[in-house]
Amino acid sequence: MLEFANTWAFLLLPLPLLVTWLAPPHRESLSAVRVPFFAQLAAALNQQPREGSVILNRRTLQVASAGLIWVLLVAGLAKPQWVGPPVENPQAARDIILAVDISDSMDRRDFASENSAPVQRLAAVKKVVSRFIDDRRDDRVGLIVFGTRPFLQVPLTQDLETAKALLNSIEAGMAGPHTTLGDAIGLAIRVFETSEVEERLLILLTDGSDTGSRMTPLNAAEIARQNRVTIFTVGAGDPEARGEDRVDFETLQRIASITGGTFFTAENQKALDDVYDQIAALVPRIIKTSSYRPRLSLVHWPAAAALLLGLLTYVILLITAHRRAA
Repeated sequence: MLEFANTWAFLLLPLPLLVTWLAPPHRESLSAVRVPFFAQLAAALNQQPREGSVILNRRTLQVASAGLIWVLLVAGLAKPQWVGPPVENPQAARDIILAVDISDSMDRRDFASENSAPVQRLAAVKKVVSRFIDDRRDDRVGLIVFGTRPFLQVPLTQDLETAKALLNSIEAGMAGPHTTLGDAIGLAIRVFETSEVEERLLILLTDGSDTGSRMTPLNAAEIARQNRVTIFTVGAGDPEARGEDRVDFETLQRIASITGGTFFTAENQKALDDVYDQIAALVPRIIKTSSYRPRLSLVHWPAAAALLLGLLTYVILLITAHRRAA
């Protein structure tokens, strides 16, 4: 579709007519030959001498060419451009960070799988979280792994294939034997500082209790709330367990409550599947797009046409004058 950025330029089209109508003819003094028999010469030519000026007549080609060149120049001044069809650009509408506990306890093979054979806890988590990432096509996803210390495994990105590949590369115990829930939440808050979207979600999964964070999980949750971060917590383990195997479900529930999130429990792979399905239902996909129309400037076309027309007119007039002189 053709558009003009400066439509006001077309108001200049009648300007040459106004100049021709209002401005006086150009006067130019020329050298002349004085003769003593001027009266007899005028009578012989049957001319009546009088004062005044001679206005040279312009040829039709000159007038038409000048008018068309002026129209082309005004069209160029109006900045013509070709506007293409709308192009939609999907944008991330939400940022989600998945924080996964990879302490030594995640290496235990006590999660019942689909075929009833026990599988490693972390392997079950990878499978479920990988499927969850597949459904986040319009979100940015990040991954934090934590043990004795938290580490940013995947910064916020829409490259879901890379996120899944890095998720599958983690192993239990590679971040240390302990569990630092508070520090993991603190790292997520720092990552979210670069986020420009309103909705920020942290999904925190652990199978243990905090064992040495520099910041307590509840204090970290309060800071997360102040930074508009909602936390969904998932306790993976047996609610009846005692001692080192006990999951601090109460703290996880309070973390979720402080930030306006939800707390879930998962005792096996099927329950974990159900948990992430529930989270996906609570945070449905948000589609945010921006559209624009590609614009191609066409200013050079009328400018080039005016130049070629002027050169062509000049050549035609030059040839015509040469023939007459011959």
